[in-house]
Amino acid sequence: MSQTAVLFELIDDVAVVTLNEGDRMNPLSEEVRAGLLDALQRVQEDKAIRVLLLTGRGRGFCVGADLDDFGRRAAEAPKKGETLGHYVGHIMASSGNRILTALRSLPVPVICAVNGAAAGGGVGLALAADMVVAARSAYFYLPFVPALGIVPDMGSTWSLPRAIGGARAVGLALTGEKLSAQRAAEWGLIWACMKDEQLQVEAMKLARQLAALPAHAISEARALFAAAETNNLEQQLALERERQQALIDGESFTEGLKAFAEKRKPRFRGR
Repeated sequence: MSQTAVLFELIDDVAVVTLNEGDRMNPLSEEVRAGLLDALQRVQEDKAIRVLLLTGRGRGFCVGADLDDFGRRAAEAPKKGETLGHYVGHIMASSGNRILTALRSLPVPVICAVNGAAAGGGVGLALAADMVVAARSAYFYLPFVPALGIVPDMGSTWSLPRAIGGARAVGLALTGEKLSAQRAAEWGLIWACMKDEQLQVEAMKLARQLAALPAHAISEARALFAAAETNNLEQQLALERERQQALIDGESFTEGLKAFAEKRKPRFRGR
């Protein structure tokens, strides 16, 4: 992993991954993409890790595509007999989309602490987390259509309408209006908006809370909510019954009952 572009710190059972090109507001450069993939692989493999906290250094969480790099590539492309579009399609397939699917499939809860601007692909990156918290000064910005004549990516066309509805998602994409963290919380796009100076402390507090969860229940809950997107009510009720019947005989429920009887917090096993 590039220790310059992406920092990895293990605090007890919480993995803290920090985008570290803050002087450029953390674009998804080649180094950042590679660093993120390495970090996510490490979280996937290390069974001692129970939560991932993703954040950025500096004034911006992530501004999406590295447009400086795109500009250089566009100038060089004709000489190499290729197009910029071919290059962009390649990096989306080889790293950008892989980052999103890796985040969504981790066996641990993912928290994203948005410390500043989340723009372009940075919006999709943030929304790939299970829970998003943001500093009061943070905002979410989709410049693709009005500023560049392209379409939103990094999964934002999937995550945004599911969180805030189609009308608001399309409106943000077409107008390029910056959505403040406060309004994002009011719309239900993120979990919470908080004072800038409290963001990292509160994010870590939330991470420690999630670290105490029974590990298998994370994937179970994700799968159930995902199924609800396409199931009708009867199908969803049947699925709830099926999963509850299976889980009720597990050790986590047994421990939960025991803890309730003993008036203490339950102690669930990790992965």
